[in-house]
Amino acid sequence: MVNYKDYQPKNTSRVREDIEWSETYNFHATDTKSPRVLLIGDSICNGYHNDVRSLLEGTCNLSFWASSKCVTDPDYFRELDFILDSYKYDIISFNNGLHSLTTDILEWETAYRSVVNFISDKLPKTKLYLTLSTPLMDAKLTAISAKLNEIVKSIASEKNLPIIDLFTPMDKRDRNTDWLDTYHFLPHAIQEQAEIISDTVKKELGNRAVNVGHAKTATGPSGALD
Repeated sequence: MVNYKDYQPKNTSRVREDIEWSETYNFHATDTKSPRVLLIGDSICNGYHNDVRSLLEGTCNLSFWASSKCVTDPDYFRELDFILDSYKYDIISFNNGLHSLTTDILEWETAYRSVVNFISDKLPKTKLYLTLSTPLMDAKLTAISAKLNEIVKSIASEKNLPIIDLFTPMDKRDRNTDWLDTYHFLPHAIQEQAEIISDTVKKELGNRAVNVGHAKTATGPSGALD
C-alpha cells in the first residue's frame, strides 16, 4: 500500500504564507465510469480550469485541485492523498511552482520529485503530465520560474513523462496587455492556456473520449454553477 507519509519531506525550511488556501471541484461527481481528468496547480490552475472544462465539454469529466501550498509543506501530501483517493483519473496535469519562488530550490526539487514518485506509485495506470509554471510580469521572478521549469523538464526526461508547456507561449505575450497583475492573466491569455491543456487531453484520450452530459448544481459556494 502506498502511504503518503513515506513521501513527505522530513525536514523543511519552508515558511507558510499568511493565508494558505485550497479549492477543489469535481464536475459530474456522480459519474464514475467516464474518463476523468485532474488538474493540479495554484491560482493559475484555478483561473483556467473553467475554460478547460468548457473546451472538454462532452468529452470527459474534470476535477481540479488548486492550492497555495508548496510541495515542501508536508501537509501538501496529506491533501494530495485525499484528492487522489477521490476518483479514478485517466489523466493528471500536475503543476507546482509559483508559490515556491522563495522556497529553497534544493528542497523544492527533492519535494517535487517526491510528489511525482507518489502520484506515479499510487496511480500507476494514470497518465501523468508535468505542467510548467507560467512566466510573470516581473523579469526576476520569471527567471526563477524558468529555473524551476528546467528542473521539471529534467525530471520529466529522467522519468519519461510528458510535459505541458504553458511557459513558452505565455512568455511571448505582451506584459502590458495580457497580464492582470504580477502573477495572473487576463481572459484571452487564460483561454490560450486552457486550449493548450484541453488539446493535450483530447489527443491523449483519443477513442477513450465519451459523450458525457452537462454538469450543474444549484448549491455551489457562490450559488448556481453550470
